Amino acid sequence: MSTNQSSATAANSAPKSAKKKPKNTFKSGHSSMTKRSMRKWSWLFIGPVFVSFIIGFIWPFGQGIYLSFCGKFSVISDAHLKGFDNYVKAFSDESFFHAFWFTALFAVVSVVLINLLAFAIAYALTQGAKGSNLFRTVFFMPNLIGGIVLGYLWSMIFDGLLDLWTTQNLVDNATYGFWGLIILLLWQQVGYMMIIYIAGLQAVPDDMLEAAKIDGATKSQTLFKVIIPNVMPSITICTFLTLTNSFKLYDQNLALTGGKPGRLTEMLALNISNGYSNMATRGMAQAKAVVFFIFVAALGIAQLLVTRKKEVQQ
Repeated sequence: MSTNQSSATAANSAPKSAKKKPKNTFKSGHSSMTKRSMRKWSWLFIGPVFVSFIIGFIWPFGQGIYLSFCGKFSVISDAHLKGFDNYVKAFSDESFFHAFWFTALFAVVSVVLINLLAFAIAYALTQGAKGSNLFRTVFFMPNLIGGIVLGYLWSMIFDGLLDLWTTQNLVDNATYGFWGLIILLLWQQVGYMMIIYIAGLQAVPDDMLEAAKIDGATKSQTLFKVIIPNVMPSITICTFLTLTNSFKLYDQNLALTGGKPGRLTEMLALNISNGYSNMATRGMAQAKAVVFFIFVAALGIAQLLVTRKKEVQQ
C-alpha cells in the first residue's frame, strides 16, 4: 500500500509542476528597453522646457535681485551697486505699507467670499437640477475676459449706479473703490473656482454618501462630515489660487480705480509699478518687488502645508 501511495503522490505532483508557466521574459525585457529609451531621450523633451525656464524666469529673477541693490538705472548696464539702501527706503515708505495692509485686507475678504460662493454654486449645480450645464458655462464665462477690460466695464457700471443716489464716483471714495474691486474679482473668479469645486464634489465616493444616508445623517451632517473633508484637495487648490491672485492683482486695480483717491486704493503690484516708472525710485521699486515675491511665496507655501494636512486620503 505504501508503494502505491507514493507512486500516486508522485503522479499527482508531476502535472502541477508541469503546469507552472514560464516567466514572460519578453514583457520584462520590453519594459526595461522602454525605460532605457526614456532615460536616453528624456533630455530631448525636458531640455527645451528647462532652457526656457532658465531664460524666462531664473535669469530675469536673478537680474531683478541684482537691480534691487543698485541705484538709478535705465538699463542693466547702467546699474551700479548701492547696497541695502533700497531695502531700507522700501521698509520706510509709508505708501508701501499702506498698499500692503490694503492688499492684505482685500485678500482676506476676497478669499473668503470667492470660495464660499464658488462652493455654494458648485454644490447647487451638482444636485441634478435641470440646466446645470448651461449655468456652469454662464458662471465660467467672465473668467475669459481680460482684467483691463473688466476694470473699465465695471467702472462705468459702478459710476452709473452711484449716480442714482450720490454725487461721488467710484474713484472719489476709498470704501467704494475697495468694494468695487471685491465685486469685480468675485464676478471674474467665482466661475473658475466653481469648476474646480464641481470636480471635487463629483469625486466624492458614492459609498460614503450612501453609508451616511443609511446611518440617518442629515444633509448638513453629510455636508460637513463627509463631503467637505473629501473636497479638501479642491479647497486647497482654490484657496491657493485666490490667495495668490488677490495679492498679485494689478490690471483690475489699474483700470478700475488707478489707486485713487490719492493712493488709498493702491495695491502692492500697482505701488511697485508706479515706483518703477520713476527712475529715481526704480531701485527701491525693485527691492519692493523682491520683498513682495518672498512674502507671497512664503504665504502660499504655508497655506498649502496647512490645508494639505486636513485632506482625506481616499
